[in-house]
Amino acid sequence: MTQPPQQPPNDPPQGGFGAPQDPPPGGFGAPQDPPAGGFGAPTPPPPGPPQQQPGYGYPQPPTQPGYGFPQGQPPQPPTQPGYGFPQGQQQPYGYPTAPMQPAYQPPQQGGSGKKFSTQAQIIVAAVVAVALIVGGGIWYASSGGDDKKDEAGSSAGTSGENKGGKGDDGGKGGSTGGKEKAPANVDSTVGFQLPQPKVTDVTTVDGSWITDKAYVKTGVNEIVGYDLDKGTKLWSIPLDGQVCAASRHMSKDYKTAILFEEAKRTKAKNYQQCNKVGGLDLATGKLLWSKSVTASTSGDRPVRFDEVTLSGTTVAAGGSGGGAAFKLDTGAELWKPKASTDGCYDQGYGGGEALAVVRKCGTYDDPQLIIQALNPTTGAPLSSYKMPAGVDYASIVSTKPLVVAADVGDTAGDGSSISDFFSIDEATGKLKIRISADAEKYAARCGSTEVEQCQHLAVGNNRLYLPTEEHEGTGESFSRTNEIVSFDLTTGKQTGDRADAGEKFTMFPLRMDGKNIIAYREPPYDKGGEIVSIDGSTFEQTVLMRNPSDDAVRDAETSFTADYAEFRYEQGRFFISETMISAPRKSSLDDKEYLVVSFHTS
Repeated sequence: MTQPPQQPPNDPPQGGFGAPQDPPPGGFGAPQDPPAGGFGAPTPPPPGPPQQQPGYGYPQPPTQPGYGFPQGQPPQPPTQPGYGFPQGQQQPYGYPTAPMQPAYQPPQQGGSGKKFSTQAQIIVAAVVAVALIVGGGIWYASSGGDDKKDEAGSSAGTSGENKGGKGDDGGKGGSTGGKEKAPANVDSTVGFQLPQPKVTDVTTVDGSWITDKAYVKTGVNEIVGYDLDKGTKLWSIPLDGQVCAASRHMSKDYKTAILFEEAKRTKAKNYQQCNKVGGLDLATGKLLWSKSVTASTSGDRPVRFDEVTLSGTTVAAGGSGGGAAFKLDTGAELWKPKASTDGCYDQGYGGGEALAVVRKCGTYDDPQLIIQALNPTTGAPLSSYKMPAGVDYASIVSTKPLVVAADVGDTAGDGSSISDFFSIDEATGKLKIRISADAEKYAARCGSTEVEQCQHLAVGNNRLYLPTEEHEGTGESFSRTNEIVSFDLTTGKQTGDRADAGEKFTMFPLRMDGKNIIAYREPPYDKGGEIVSIDGSTFEQTVLMRNPSDDAVRDAETSFTADYAEFRYEQGRFFISETMISAPRKSSLDDKEYLVVSFHTS
């Protein structure tokens, strides 16, 4: 998740009442430094978001709190029933609601507002197990069109064995409905590693794409294309300043859009305005165009943008200062949101197959969010849906079908920014169903203020695919695992589909591949990670890639924190990269830190 730098002291405030405030650099969303000293070297935990733990399933003694507990608070027995006991659902807010069925009940979280670390959950799970004498299985509810709850079987018993799937043989033949097929040998090798560039402060490096010839990654004041397998530099696009946001979408001919700062940073001014929009041709390594725009609310000052997206041939950039849309090939301005006398502004856009906007109206104390499907060429609203009261920010998960996530009344309490999903008819603006998502049971995340920054979830086949929170496994002591489950976007009910991560693994969706789901299985302390394809019809898993289990390689793979990294998989190549980097710690100036780690199969 990327946050823009704060407004300079002399700049006038933007957006009026209801405009989001910019957090200081290095706050929520700041990246974690990978293990210093190259592959396998230990490093002390830096400040900021919690670092990746040694791996799911790593044995830990439950004799002391360790990392992950709030300071000064010893571990407490959970105040709610342990694993396997059904939990009550939050009351709806007067809208059609289909509560998500509990996949399991993890322990209560600390007062920090963030999810427990792996070690903390391991320890509390041990306390729960002793106190409640809970067995190895979990309770899993599958509505499947009715309200019956069934006891699920345990997760896969050994690494690489996926329930109902084709784990260790690589799933020869592959699953149907997608382009990604399993190779004859799914065991991968390390492709290349790119060291982090030297910076003096927190620097956004958001943006990574895969073309037919290059892996493209944001650098410092540039966009760089690298050879897919060797990592050698193919080309570089120099920029006036640092990239501050990038579209996750790309046209079929490898064009996309970015936001970047008006000038390079200096010691005297370690921040710049994010007011330039640019179109990129990733096939040729060219900056097609760059533009700044002005808005009536800011006089002749350029608008500062927060997010940019792409839908078809339309580039849409938005933020509290205003919005604008451009033609992808030429940068010609297509439209701007109409000036509003009631304090409304386009907070941000969601792209992909269609274009949608989160429009914010009202006052700071009483905001009203409106979700609109837009005509990408003219910006004209096609439909509108008013979000319920108590929603300050909303995120667009998908534009076709139109799915929105929000934290209603700030009830999520875990930093995920998700308490509910809203399935909306993009043609009429009518709410199909509202799905209540217990943040203690499901592990997707969205940006706290960003409109198109949701991750670890996928939408396809008229279903929403979510990972459950990690929970106690059934094998060796203190092992952890989770599942991916799905919900019907018309009824809001669980479909009964379930893909188990396997003992000591956890997994989350990366993207759709036709009707299939591409997912990443995060490794335990003694295995490498895996890429799997989950059949959209049968939910059987096919392993597409299995990474090396060597300590040095595995340590490099897990040095990236899942919530603050980009994961890209295409045709047997897998790339993990940072979205934000910072100056090296004084205690480890000679240590190597990685911007990108890649893997590929034969």
